[in-house]
Amino acid sequence: MNKNNIYLKSKPRYEILDGLRGVAAMLVVVFHIFEGYASGVEEYVVNHGYLAVDFFFVLSGFVVGYAYDDRWGSMSVWNFCKRRLVRLHPMVVFGMTLGLFCFYLGAGDKFPLISETPWYTVLLMYVLGCLMIPAAPSMDIRGWGETYSLDGPAWSLMYEYVANLLYALFIRRLSKIGLAVCVAFFAFLTVNLCLNIDVFGILKPHEWAAYTVIGGWGLDGVHLFVGATRLLYPFFMGLLLARMNRLISLRGGFWWCAGLVSLLLAIPHVGTGDTSWLNGLYECFCILAMFPLIVAIGAGSNITDKRTAKACKLLGEISYPLYIIHYPLIYLQLVWLQGHENAPLGQHIIIGVGLFVVSVSIAYAAYKLYDVPVREWLKNRLFVVSKKNGEQIQP
Repeated sequence: MNKNNIYLKSKPRYEILDGLRGVAAMLVVVFHIFEGYASGVEEYVVNHGYLAVDFFFVLSGFVVGYAYDDRWGSMSVWNFCKRRLVRLHPMVVFGMTLGLFCFYLGAGDKFPLISETPWYTVLLMYVLGCLMIPAAPSMDIRGWGETYSLDGPAWSLMYEYVANLLYALFIRRLSKIGLAVCVAFFAFLTVNLCLNIDVFGILKPHEWAAYTVIGGWGLDGVHLFVGATRLLYPFFMGLLLARMNRLISLRGGFWWCAGLVSLLLAIPHVGTGDTSWLNGLYECFCILAMFPLIVAIGAGSNITDKRTAKACKLLGEISYPLYIIHYPLIYLQLVWLQGHENAPLGQHIIIGVGLFVVSVSIAYAAYKLYDVPVREWLKNRLFVVSKKNGEQIQP
């Protein structure tokens, strides 16, 4: 049977990692809800919420390595690519579609380009987004220089796709030593970015976010460098963790890890002025040390009670949908905020809480009513389910 089409049964899931992905996704939503109230990176509430992206990349590297490293004898590169598309792409289309419906609702002073953008240009951006083709800065239809103007966070999915393709073509062939050498070099790139060392003379346009890893959503040189740097160390480190299988077991592991992730992302900006480098040092600490440690604990620990198991299952189910669908609603909140800065506090609370609840509700509904059925349909169309063994690779 052609190994391009065989669908093997999946390995057991790491339930705690699923739950942690959901915790981080919720923190991203909270971070973005408060984004419009800040005049600069130092004022962000849940100040380091953007580091959730780097945490996601560690998780992704670990899960990909765990799920696929030992399967290449029965799986082709094309088979792997199909599996990843089935897993990731339905929600990309959903997020772009939601962004399309919300786009013209965001017309106003906050995004003046919207009212000047003809419908056929928006439709072109929708098609490009659904195909995960990044848009050049000259094609910007919102004014933020995003590669995906209808659903900004999709930029990190573009890097996820690139990482998966590189893994299938090259990275999987590396030995542990080869991976470790790559991890060491990419750690240097992370330090270079976080501490604004700028060895390559690229980061001058990044001064507005100096001593942070903020960036990656554009196609200009600095965004590409920042995005690649944010991807490489976490993804390779996750792969190395999976390959080494040196995990840490901790009683109550999920709650310890969830608390750590929440604390690390919520820590206020560290240092100002001449001491701003302290924030870069903090982000190095999170990315290089703490995120891999949390993944090692999450993967090595067990869930011993039903309540935690249910929480992790639910958080895992909504994590990816929540991340990819919430930002079209954030655009609308930013437009509302532009004209209601002096509205009573109660209105701001209602809008913020309501946006969070609606985002979670849409994510859950999208998972149950759209993502799962569509993935199942695609799996049945693209693969032959194999009963040869009791394991299955989750697409």
